[in-house]
Amino acid sequence: MSRREVNPVLAESALPHGLPDFASISDDDFLPAFTDAMATQIAEVEAIATDPRPATFHNTVEALELSGRDLARASGVFFNLVGPDTNPVRNEISQKLSTLLTDHANTIAMDGRLFSRIADLHARLPDLGLTEAQERLLAKRYRESVRAGAGLRSDDQEQMRHISSRLAFLTTTFSQRILDDTNASAVVVDDEADLDGLSDGEIRAARRAAADAGHDSGYLITLELPTSQSVLTSLTDPAVRQRVFDASVNRCSRGNDHDTRELVLEIVGLRARRARLLGYTDHAEYVIAEETAPDPGSVTALLGELTESAMRAGGRELTRLTQLADHDIGPADLTFWLERDRRSNSAVPLDDFENYCELDTVLERGVFHAAGKLYGLRFTERGDLAGYHPDVRIWEVFSDGGRSIGLFLGDYFARPSKRGGAWMNNIVDQSTVLSTQPVVVNVLNLTKPDDGKPCLLTMDQLTTLFHEFGHALHGLLSAVDYPSQSGTSVPRDFVEFPSQVNEMWALHPDVLSHYARHHATGEPIPVALAEAARESANTETAHATIEYLAAAVLDLAWHRIAADDTVDDVEAFERTALRSAGFVGDLIPPRYRSAYFNHIFGGGYSAGYYSYIWSEVLDAETEQWFLAEGGLQRANGQKFAEATLSRGDSVDPLVAHEKLIGRRPEIGPLLVRRGLAGE
Repeated sequence: MSRREVNPVLAESALPHGLPDFASISDDDFLPAFTDAMATQIAEVEAIATDPRPATFHNTVEALELSGRDLARASGVFFNLVGPDTNPVRNEISQKLSTLLTDHANTIAMDGRLFSRIADLHARLPDLGLTEAQERLLAKRYRESVRAGAGLRSDDQEQMRHISSRLAFLTTTFSQRILDDTNASAVVVDDEADLDGLSDGEIRAARRAAADAGHDSGYLITLELPTSQSVLTSLTDPAVRQRVFDASVNRCSRGNDHDTRELVLEIVGLRARRARLLGYTDHAEYVIAEETAPDPGSVTALLGELTESAMRAGGRELTRLTQLADHDIGPADLTFWLERDRRSNSAVPLDDFENYCELDTVLERGVFHAAGKLYGLRFTERGDLAGYHPDVRIWEVFSDGGRSIGLFLGDYFARPSKRGGAWMNNIVDQSTVLSTQPVVVNVLNLTKPDDGKPCLLTMDQLTTLFHEFGHALHGLLSAVDYPSQSGTSVPRDFVEFPSQVNEMWALHPDVLSHYARHHATGEPIPVALAEAARESANTETAHATIEYLAAAVLDLAWHRIAADDTVDDVEAFERTALRSAGFVGDLIPPRYRSAYFNHIFGGGYSAGYYSYIWSEVLDAETEQWFLAEGGLQRANGQKFAEATLSRGDSVDPLVAHEKLIGRRPEIGPLLVRRGLAGE
């Protein structure tokens, strides 16, 4: 019996839509599975590269696209475990795979015989009679090979191999250190009185977290990934707020085993060297060449325009908060007083809002309801199917014609084995050529309630739930031929656009009225409270805009470093970069400081964190389009799905958007939304 028949990672699943049989898989199965899968793809690529027939799209580009199915299956399982449910064994496997998979990809990309066939086809692309999707796939495969170093001299190729392999190791290590230090930096509070301002449920969760961490008494305030911690809006004790803030902002920079600063310096240096080898000025130019933004200068100009306006708004906001507090306030106090300011300006107290936002009800009667009204989708929970963790729930997704189109997994509760933040992943990619339907997962980090208690969502958590489901819709409604073009496989600075659009439905009257029921009484949300919640959500604080822009500027600054530049002090570089961009003072730190900026040093957003605001330009005007066309209607959803959600990277996403809206993107609606119009 072959390994493929016995290794459950590589076995084709008999479960609906290829859902992995997680219960049959052990950690010991992964490395053998990846070893076999890589060997199988190398054999497939060898056959493509040595094919005696002239190169065609089908025997070269399409054949390469469809190779490595075992590797895709293994990756779909393993890398959907490492983020939400890791352990020391999986961390070790991930570290080994980071270099093995990078070396494997380089072996294929730098195969001179294969590149010769792809380059020949690319040179004749206009004459091949391909569809738009096929043309885009060929062009992308050619660019990927060139950007991997296929066109370089052999000695430069060796440098590229070393750089790529080393970067894979470093970025994986960076992510693991953040998780370890975020867990280690949780704040222990001995006296319950010091938690004044937190709800009873939050206090119980803090006690349970302390017990889980091995503390016989006391309470544990666990940290979220961003600098700003949500508990700071509620804790009334300034000293406790300061402890939590210090724990957050000093993560991974204390000189211990979790310190990431030396990783940051080596990562940016290697990225700069790689960019120079490929003929780019810096890593930002290398990255943005593949995005919808035309160049780093255009991104810098957008960030600069927004920063100037945001800092003026921030000055007025600080003056107002200082008057409200009647004393000077520091970085640890800002969000606390912002919350007091919000409450004082609300006609109706918003304290009761989350009592109308119970997780299960919001999911079924809000998130899924909106998807049904717009896209005709129906969700049926499959209690007979098991996820990778007991907390994971699974729904089968049906089209309005009753056809099963995929599976949606929800993993909503925080745990020490899960990295911070929220995200969406594909376990199985949609592809008509492969006859595969999507299996997608949303991951959040909500505090798990005690048994029998409801999970109530704050306004931010409600928005995050709808945001991540927007990514899920992008995957579920994909209708493309090739797996590498499916769903969210679009330019990084476009990928956030559909998810941001989906946020608009969280508080839309037709949606909110459908799900907002008091968790205890079942009473519908009062009209005045619903209107106050919408008004509050539509008022973007200057603090939120500034902390985001500071992180985006910091990302771009690190990646404008050239190969010959020398940087040896992470904190000094941060200060200089932020002040040069117009961020004066330390009152509002970036959403992520460099030492724990996982998006850019551990994830896929390097030189691309600007994408959230770049995508929001499209989102703000698309929201206006939806409302002008009548809002939550099936016809509007169908148009948006046909233009964006179903097309993935099979078309130029910006061109498709312009066809939907009827013009090129404009920044005006974003400035209005952010409260920066006329600044």
